[in-house]
Amino acid sequence: MNETAHLRADGPPGRPATYRVALVHSFYSSHQPSGENTVVLDQAEALRAAGHEVTVVAAHTDALQAEPGYSLRAAIRVATGHGRSPLAELKRFAPDVTHVHNLFPNFGTSWLERWPGALVATVHNYRPACAAGTLFRDGRMCTACPDGDRWAGLRHGCYRAARSATLPLAWAGRRGPAMHPVLRRAHRLVVLSEYSRDFYLGFGFPPRKLALVPNFVNASGAACAMDATTDSTVEEPATPWVFAGRLSQEKGIVPLLQSWPENEPLDVIGSGPLESACGAAAPEGVRLVGALSRQQLRGLLPRYTGLIFPSVCPEMAPVVYQEALAAGLPVLALAGSAAADSVLRHGTGAVYNRADELPHALAAAHKRFPALRERCRRVHAELYAAPSWAATMASVYAQAIECAAGRRGSDISEAAC
Repeated sequence: MNETAHLRADGPPGRPATYRVALVHSFYSSHQPSGENTVVLDQAEALRAAGHEVTVVAAHTDALQAEPGYSLRAAIRVATGHGRSPLAELKRFAPDVTHVHNLFPNFGTSWLERWPGALVATVHNYRPACAAGTLFRDGRMCTACPDGDRWAGLRHGCYRAARSATLPLAWAGRRGPAMHPVLRRAHRLVVLSEYSRDFYLGFGFPPRKLALVPNFVNASGAACAMDATTDSTVEEPATPWVFAGRLSQEKGIVPLLQSWPENEPLDVIGSGPLESACGAAAPEGVRLVGALSRQQLRGLLPRYTGLIFPSVCPEMAPVVYQEALAAGLPVLALAGSAAADSVLRHGTGAVYNRADELPHALAAAHKRFPALRERCRRVHAELYAAPSWAATMASVYAQAIECAAGRRGSDISEAAC
């Protein structure tokens, strides 16, 4: 910990330490909406609200992809780790801790060995072990690459359905997650679900290094929307069910529509490559709403009986699940995702195992879900609200800072960190 961090940490008794935090993130293109982009901006605001001094060191695909040769340079950067670096901005800001979210594809990784400070990294997906980042291929879960077949992703063209696009990722990940530059260098790795924690523990990372810190959503938007669109607690929703997410294969939207009961109202909110397939599969009673802004979605969520979460890949921490809880909306989830695990653990809805169970699950949820609305809001407030997240992250930052200082002084072993 540097001198300024000591000064801030030694404030009034009972007051949490505050730090200078640099968030490093490569922002995905706006043409492919990303929850990660939103999460990073929300976290910056939550940390500032908690008293930390924060800067976001960013690279934006929207601004960079118009440059000549961008795709080739990005591929080389991903494959070799050499390229754009945040070092100059980090040196100017002199953070107590650097928090890496995403370096792909606009930052290199070679700078990590030249940065001596405390480093925390959030693992948002499975890309260190899977070129697609989803553990999903050909309509089902796939763990070929993490199971040891390092070139399976390249053979199948798992990133953007193209071998040429997959090659840089396959080459960069050929030695496995334990040798991934970010995962190896970080003093603490933030994982977003128990499934993710268990997955990365399987590659030999010390349990102490992995911190389970789920993302959060701010409840104020949902609460304001609820006040504006309803008389009280929305116990009589206007439309029973809603799906909100990208219309893509891993989200399970087409199988959901194919098994959806006739004349059971469902709003499908989102856009994506399967829009036409969704239109063809949708039975009577299903309305394809299209893409909405986050604020528009928040305004609508309290009107429903429940959120349908049919994802067929092990998503780490879907923000829409937390948005639903903030709005007092129980969740009906297909088994196998982090959201389904959370539903079972916290009693925030119900889980079904197969498509043919869906009609029975919906009938049971109609009766049970109205009584779960307050519980969902309470679980959100306790586990997924910004203040609790910021307090937990301050503890993670403190551990990383202590670990970095100990390594430099040879007082803390590599294994202990």
